[in-house]
Amino acid sequence: MFLWTTRIGPEHRSLLADIRATGFDGVEIPVFEGQEVNFAATGQMLDELGLERTAVTALGDPSHNLISADAAIRTAGIDRMKWALDCAAALGADRISGPLHSTLGHFSGAGPTPAELERSINSQHQIAEHAAQCGVTVCLEALNRFECYLLNTMDALGEHIRAIDHPNIRAMYDTFHANIEETDPIGALIRNSGVVHHIHISENDRGVPGRGNIPWPETFAAIKDSGYDGWLTIEAFGRGLPDLAAATKVWRDFSESPEVVYREGFAHIVKSMKTAEL
Repeated sequence: MFLWTTRIGPEHRSLLADIRATGFDGVEIPVFEGQEVNFAATGQMLDELGLERTAVTALGDPSHNLISADAAIRTAGIDRMKWALDCAAALGADRISGPLHSTLGHFSGAGPTPAELERSINSQHQIAEHAAQCGVTVCLEALNRFECYLLNTMDALGEHIRAIDHPNIRAMYDTFHANIEETDPIGALIRNSGVVHHIHISENDRGVPGRGNIPWPETFAAIKDSGYDGWLTIEAFGRGLPDLAAATKVWRDFSESPEVVYREGFAHIVKSMKTAEL
């Protein structure tokens, strides 16, 4: 949905209906603004369309930094995450994913410190307790070095998830970020498959899945071998939302239209699943 908006409303009903008609089982709903009642209404609309749903968000404000040395800033970030979890629950989503460990695009000028990782563990424990009450799992995402510095690789993320040691804090594997940071993206997925709870299917240029250089046959074979049986969600970006385009460094169009992304992308996923015997 990042191709169109960060706030879903009734005006998107026809688009969502076409996504369902294309063959998708569900849709990933952005949680960036609004109230629980708004997300409950979106959930009802999705029910009527026969679409299941997951949720996605990010922490873009440094005043919500979950690894800050300032306890008040960490508390504000935890409160922001509690709001997002409440909205996800109202939506009817059982998971919310994203780089929900630190502030997107905020850098210290150095790599992660032991103190920051320890503060992260503490923040995630508090978030996890609320997530459990909501019935929602938080899927933390390793991002490339140009978007965050705390967790860039799946091995680092997997180690961190195991240190947090809570069933409501798991990992997400994103093919775009793995393509940048991993010397062996397939091995990174297989090694950490035990903590992976969500997967983003994203081309190397964030455009149409199947048109770029992601090793798709090997990726889908690894998904099968890992025993993963969850969502395969297309994440793509365009220039339609200036603020989001700036945050994701999108300066050009990656497809003829947003519709091409989900229609051709769906066909690519179905074909890849069949080849991998998923």
